Amino acid sequence: MKKVLSVVVLAMATTVGLGACSTPRATPAERLAFYEAHAGEPVRNFRLFGRLNGWTPLGNSAMVVWTRPNEAFLLNFAGPCQDLQFATAITISQFGSTVTSRFDTVRPVGPGVSQVARIPCRIDTIRPIDTQALRQTRDEIRQANSEARSDAPPAEPPAN
Repeated sequence: MKKVLSVVVLAMATTVGLGACSTPRATPAERLAFYEAHAGEPVRNFRLFGRLNGWTPLGNSAMVVWTRPNEAFLLNFAGPCQDLQFATAITISQFGSTVTSRFDTVRPVGPGVSQVARIPCRIDTIRPIDTQALRQTRDEIRQANSEARSDAPPAEPPAN
């Protein structure tokens, strides 16, 4: 019993220690502000050939869609897009491989999405993202966080 208890305590200490070392995750509002800072002026539409390269939900009011590795668009919705953060996939309406603001919609899909969320989310604005500047800023933030961690004093070993 004593051995089991010590293993449980060691596992809990390791979990707490690793949690303290990790970087806190940004809130959806912080991530939205980050992408908005790298977004250009609104455009009427964008071309979508085939499948999306990726997508990132930014709360229930916006999302980023990656059409290619170096091409992304910030989509703001006309109203809240329910359960977007729980979706495992999305569908985007389009006409002739063109997604148009104020006409096309995003629909969250997946087992965690409620029936209410199956209502399409109308795209209000489309803004292209400067992906090179976005990646450069992200790398600078990672570098600064890495330097801050390396400058921090070493953690005390856990007491036995």
